[in-house]
Amino acid sequence: MEFANRLVGAAMRATNNNTVINVCLVGSFLALSVRSMNQQKDIEALEAEKDSLRKSNKAMKKTMWDWKQQLFAEAESDAALVPLARLKAIYGEAPSPPIGDTVKEDAKSPASKIVI
Repeated sequence: MEFANRLVGAAMRATNNNTVINVCLVGSFLALSVRSMNQQKDIEALEAEKDSLRKSNKAMKKTMWDWKQQLFAEAESDAALVPLARLKAIYGEAPSPPIGDTVKEDAKSPASKIVI
């Protein structure tokens, strides 16, 4: 019990001592400064990576656009493996052509009447 009383007494004297409080405050400030510097380095590294990724994405988009244009140009020739209309349907630039059974089903369905 005496040890606990001494420990509490030492803690009370330390809290009343301005030097101890100042040391704790300076230590906290230093710890926060170090953490802030580390976070700043991380932010700068992420920004550099972001710029690099943007450039890479732009280059890939341009390459894909060039490939698509080349593919369309090749599809316009007579020896094309895939017709141009089918390629445009794949890329969503034209409506897809109806497939055999769907046309027959649509023809058999009764026309809807609009009553006003």
